[in-house]
Amino acid sequence: MTADLAGHARELAGWLRDNAERLAPWRRRPPGSLAAAVEHDRGLLALLHEAGWSRYGWPEQAGGLGGPVALRAVLYDELAAADVEVPEAYVILETLGPLLTAFAPDLAATHLPRFLRGEELWGQGFSEPEAGSDLAGLRTRAEAAGNGFVVNGQKIWTTLGQFASHAAVLARTGAPDSAHRGLTMLWVDLGQPGASVRPIPASSGRDEFAEMFFEDARVDGSRVIGEVGGGWAAAMYLLQYERGMYAWLRQAILHRRLREVAAMAPAGASPSSLAALGRAQRVCAGLRARSRTTVLRLSAGENPGPEISVDKVLLGQAEQAVFDAWRQLCWEAMAVDDGDLSSTLREEWFYSRASTIFGGAADIQRDILSDRVLRLPRGAR
Repeated sequence: MTADLAGHARELAGWLRDNAERLAPWRRRPPGSLAAAVEHDRGLLALLHEAGWSRYGWPEQAGGLGGPVALRAVLYDELAAADVEVPEAYVILETLGPLLTAFAPDLAATHLPRFLRGEELWGQGFSEPEAGSDLAGLRTRAEAAGNGFVVNGQKIWTTLGQFASHAAVLARTGAPDSAHRGLTMLWVDLGQPGASVRPIPASSGRDEFAEMFFEDARVDGSRVIGEVGGGWAAAMYLLQYERGMYAWLRQAILHRRLREVAAMAPAGASPSSLAALGRAQRVCAGLRARSRTTVLRLSAGENPGPEISVDKVLLGQAEQAVFDAWRQLCWEAMAVDDGDLSSTLREEWFYSRASTIFGGAADIQRDILSDRVLRLPRGAR
């Protein structure tokens, strides 16, 4: 990062060292359910907000302390470097926080401080059972009613959705065949009549995702994110952070996991297992270098555009490489060890299997890069 960011990083690293004992409860996720982990994280969110560190990089009018958005990247990097678990809620924050500050500043002023304090969580309502990567084909409808809308439809694969109080829901307000031109982004209260959320059990044993159902759920006109009919533009703005800043957050965590995996490597590990560890290190280094460039561009107010697909492809590769290396090095621990670290790594191994699918499938990202960045003729792919 730049010299100013490096100074901020040194100051934050010093605070983390000085408060090591206070931060001890968050060096490992607590055993048990995802709900217990989410509630546990709320305490760390409140602590980081109280100390001010999580407020840097967010606009002052939304409860932040200002400064470039790269200051948020410094927070994630230093937390992981200090062996503090980065709260899973920050994944959602980096997806929807920039959207609200840019397209709905009044909503951001109300809800962002609550999120930073750990008082509420949010959900992202994009994918549907028959419209995952093809958002232009989504079917959830928002019909105009009085000074707002009535929403009907279903969303799926909402990360931590069962804990969310509100969701940014992409709905069709135009004609059925209006494709991306007829979409509107709405801020929906999930606690109201007509809105329900159901967790989706995962093979890891953690309900990482949820599905949302809307039956005549009402949304006031003041809760439109951006403009009516402007949902596609809002979604494309969101994706640069979902794929850019999220990739930086995850690479910080993956580098911590690499340190932990390397420390667990048994004496006499096979050459193939050590090669897998080396490959994981190489892929993570590439992801860090690439996402550093992206974060600095975001911090400068630039939109990386379709090039952001590079970050998404590299992230999926890094996620799987790290946890596959652990599986090869420590297969017995993966299979039977119930210790906190092995349990965490096992859960994340399962989660990494989907990393090349969620948030934009890897094959779709490669098509985007071929078409819009490299401009390759279809026969050359």
